[in-house]
Amino acid sequence: MRPRVDREACQGHNRCKALAPELFDVDDLGYSYPLVEEVPDELVERARLAVRNCPERAISLEEDAGSIGGEE
Repeated sequence: MRPRVDREACQGHNRCKALAPELFDVDDLGYSYPLVEEVPDELVERARLAVRNCPERAISLEEDAGSIGGEE
C-alpha cells in the first residue's frame, strides 16, 4: 500500500501529518508529502485515518497490484 498526496488538491491543512507523522510531512510551503514508499503493516490503520480526515480528499492509498486477489 502506497501513500499518495495530490499536490493540486492539497490545501495545507496538515491533518495527515498530525494523525500520521510517521507517514506524512509538510514542505516549506505547508503542503503534505508522503515520507514512505510503502505503508508498514502496523501503520495501515493510521494511514486510513489520514485519508478519511483530509478535508480536500488529497490523500489516497494505492493498493499494490500484486496483493489484490492473493498470491500468484
